Amino acid sequence: MTEYKTLSDVTAAYFTEHPEEIDAFLTEAFTDYARDGDSAALLSALRIIVRVKGVSTVAAEIGMSRQGLQKALSANGNPRLDNINAIMRAMGYQLMPKRLTDIAA
Repeated sequence: MTEYKTLSDVTAAYFTEHPEEIDAFLTEAFTDYARDGDSAALLSALRIIVRVKGVSTVAAEIGMSRQGLQKALSANGNPRLDNINAIMRAMGYQLMPKRLTDIAA
């Protein structure tokens, strides 16, 4: 039986090989979220990059279990703002405000 990779698997593998593109990917994910409010898409993007950085590593750094982190970033996840902030910091980023007039429509 053939085992197929998911889009998330392929994307995580791509960013593992091209880490210089992570910044642009996250910027685009947050820009899209600011425009359309699709939290499932934003959580999916964060989940991909957490996998690149290492789920266990990020979870340990923020004081969460691996399963808790995966649940928070699942399509049905509803993480608190402080959890998102901790996840971003563990990945080497920070949440910053940006004027709406600066976001391309």
